[in-house]
Amino acid sequence: MTSMAQTAGSGAAFPPAPASASERASVATWIAVVAAMIGAFMSILNIQITNASLLDIEGGIGTGADNGAWISTSYLIGEIIVIPLTGYLSRVFSFRRYMIASTFFFALFSMACAFAHDLGTMIAMRGLQGFAGGVLIPMAFTMVVTKLPKPQQPVGLALFAIAVTFAPAIGPTIGGYLTENYGWQKIFFINTIPSAIMIVALFFTLEKEKMQLGLLKEGDWAGIVTMAIGLSALQTLLEEGNKDDWFGSAFIVRLAVIAVVFLTAFVWIELVVKKPLIDLRLFRNRNFGVGTIANMLVGFALFGTVYVLPQYLGQVQGYNAEQIGNVLAWTGLPQLLIIPFVPRLMKRFDVRYIGVIGIALFALSCFMNIEMSLDYSGDQFLVPNIVRAVGQALILTPLTAIATAEIAPKDAANASGLFNMLRNLAGAVGTASLETIITKREQFHSNIIGQSVNVNRENVRQRIDEMTNYFLAHGVSDVATAKHQAIVALGNIVKRQSLVMGFSDTFAVIGVMLSIAAVALLFARKAKAGAGAAGAH
Repeated sequence: MTSMAQTAGSGAAFPPAPASASERASVATWIAVVAAMIGAFMSILNIQITNASLLDIEGGIGTGADNGAWISTSYLIGEIIVIPLTGYLSRVFSFRRYMIASTFFFALFSMACAFAHDLGTMIAMRGLQGFAGGVLIPMAFTMVVTKLPKPQQPVGLALFAIAVTFAPAIGPTIGGYLTENYGWQKIFFINTIPSAIMIVALFFTLEKEKMQLGLLKEGDWAGIVTMAIGLSALQTLLEEGNKDDWFGSAFIVRLAVIAVVFLTAFVWIELVVKKPLIDLRLFRNRNFGVGTIANMLVGFALFGTVYVLPQYLGQVQGYNAEQIGNVLAWTGLPQLLIIPFVPRLMKRFDVRYIGVIGIALFALSCFMNIEMSLDYSGDQFLVPNIVRAVGQALILTPLTAIATAEIAPKDAANASGLFNMLRNLAGAVGTASLETIITKREQFHSNIIGQSVNVNRENVRQRIDEMTNYFLAHGVSDVATAKHQAIVALGNIVKRQSLVMGFSDTFAVIGVMLSIAAVALLFARKAKAGAGAAGAH
């Protein structure tokens, strides 16, 4: 595994591994590894920490719910762009300098978000925060496989798996608690102390290395530029399309053209350049291709559910940030207990079947939410969330093992970056797409229900009369005013019911995506339990 750090094809320059696999890592090494795990945890935590508090943040910066997804999506885009760049930039600036600098700027841009007073500033700061924080995730994994002797690597990988899986599930809970008790701005100060601890620990434990600024001339800059422009245009198209009537808008059409042109150019560049930023030829490997497709569908569902559920609880049920966080906690805490036992299961059973069962349970939890009603709130989500937690705990490690089982050591770092960039990209696409689905399906159901709620129907007139009498009995003295309020109240009930049905349809879409992922995984070749460490992020 350590050879991945020494491969020219990966473009990475990492700390040297211990000379002998029989050695035990020093205290200083473990301090560095644990510090890196804190960084990975905080970076992933910040993808979802705002979700339970979106309504508060939107109000604080003066924007509407239609723009709320950008607060999470901009962070994801920053991560997506930087993950493939991490290995190359760590060679240019040295592993130690790059990781410490990234940690510093991660905390700095995080605090800057707290002072944002408009949507544009918030999006910019969140994007820069993601660009700095995204570095910490692959680097944390790299430290495990290069700094720890092989007998101790499973311990490091277990810590990493918990950080990667537990952080997005517990993020909204922490964010909700801080928002409700101290204000939404405090969410963005949560990284300050851990980042300071990391910087001190890494400064004294990582080896000093020389920078290689000459490598800047060898960078795949055409690939970097086309990828960044193409992904940015694609995500903007997804985010703004719903509000601008999609391809009825000239702006959306221009974005679509830009996305297609630049992403097509990016793919062509990566296939012909001698030192590509991303080696797309890895998809020729059957297990990597199948595993990556399943991983993208899981990413779509993982980030999608953590966005949709807080939106439902806030918009439909009127939950505050802390209450939303308490509901989502049941998707995080069980994973913390289950994940340490997954490696044992992988030694006894076919890794593919463990992954399929995990994805199937995740899908089942979504299908359990497709018949929601106006009374469907926190208590009703308890069982589905626990089922979802069990399923998610069984997904990450098996998927990684399958995808990287047949990847050569020289391609391990490249495969890891591609595998995880695409999962995060699918998560960003999922968040924006599901927001659109909610809106469109709400409109659809509102039209259908509206056709039935006609004042010429006897049961509708009877309902309006009952509500009119209610308002007359509760302080409204004028019959005409009371009747008008009754009609308005009935319209609000229709709108709320339509919104509930729209969210139900969204969970159905997520369940179908996961079902496809489970089936796709069955087409992979059988992987050994110990395979795939290279792609664990």
